[in-house]
Amino acid sequence: MKKLLSVLLIMAMVFSLSACGAGDNAKDNKDAADNYKAALLLNGNLGDKSFFDSANEGLTRLQDELGKDKFSFKVEQMGATSQDESKWQPTMEDYCEDGKYDVIIVGTWQMAEILAKAAKKYPEQKFIFFDETFDFDAFKAKFEDGEEVPKNIYNVLYKQNEVSFLVGAAAALMTSDATLDKVNANDKVIGFLGGMENAVIKDFLIGYIQGAKYADPEVQVQTAYVGNFFDSAAGKDLALTQYQSGGVDVGYNVAGSAGLGQIEAAVEADKYAFGVDSDQAALLPDMAANIPSSALKNVGNSLERAIKLDMEEKLEFGVAETLGLSDQGVELVKGEHYETVVPQNIRDYVEQLEKDIISGKIVVETAAGKTDEEIKDIIDQLQ
Repeated sequence: MKKLLSVLLIMAMVFSLSACGAGDNAKDNKDAADNYKAALLLNGNLGDKSFFDSANEGLTRLQDELGKDKFSFKVEQMGATSQDESKWQPTMEDYCEDGKYDVIIVGTWQMAEILAKAAKKYPEQKFIFFDETFDFDAFKAKFEDGEEVPKNIYNVLYKQNEVSFLVGAAAALMTSDATLDKVNANDKVIGFLGGMENAVIKDFLIGYIQGAKYADPEVQVQTAYVGNFFDSAAGKDLALTQYQSGGVDVGYNVAGSAGLGQIEAAVEADKYAFGVDSDQAALLPDMAANIPSSALKNVGNSLERAIKLDMEEKLEFGVAETLGLSDQGVELVKGEHYETVVPQNIRDYVEQLEKDIISGKIVVETAAGKTDEEIKDIIDQLQ
């Protein structure tokens, strides 16, 4: 009897230890599962002082806030040249095949079709697509089988037209302000440097022209396009032509890394250039005197927000969300530097314009959802 009791006691202890071990393993597995992983695939490189850097900074902030045991991410810099483009599709395939990422993040119009194919092939994989409209119906029509793209994509967009309206108004008033030493107050000409002629860049342009004309109907806007988002030397040449031959005193660069050439040109010509997507005056302190402010597209903030919602299983996929001035999706950089460069009366005017846009008193035209012909008509009417 005693022997039987001893055996039973030993068995109970073994089961107890096994249960404890199983509990520990379950806890370990749960902890591992709680580590949300994201992959940021850039069809370009970090160091653009623009929205790729903003995306990376947003994910870095989230990792610092939550800790790597709760959230971690990997950045893949795929490059932006024509030679690099051949890597984009296979790189996307590799990350989808890996299967260890809760979400894969890509952005810009150049990645739309690659994303559509991946979303269709890997319906269980979640994606975030930023800075370009993802048209589910259009991609359905493109596929031979006529099947829909799975609703595994969250699409976040930005009202860059709204913040560009503020930049345009500030630029229009600055170019005729005789108190500023970098302008010829007799000329009312401002410049715009775009990367490529697509709907997003045209949305910047539409807001910029509308804001400029709202502030001063006599101001003229000169427009140039680099043809890509990486050639800063070409961007500089185009901007120098505007500054030195076109009478431009104040420019606005919306061209990614290529747009940094406009800032270099502004320094060389002793003119002004508004930055974009990141606080370029802060990132380029040696050139800050020529950068009155920057139009922020808060890509990083929007990605932080989306991932937090997804971690709580509250992010809705298969839809597009557009963030503007009212929800801090876009903003004009203010603060001490802005106050130093931009006169008080112009700052006050711009502040009121921002309130009027948020309240709906001012409605900013947009390229979103428009055909190329409709966009052209809007620009022609504003000019």
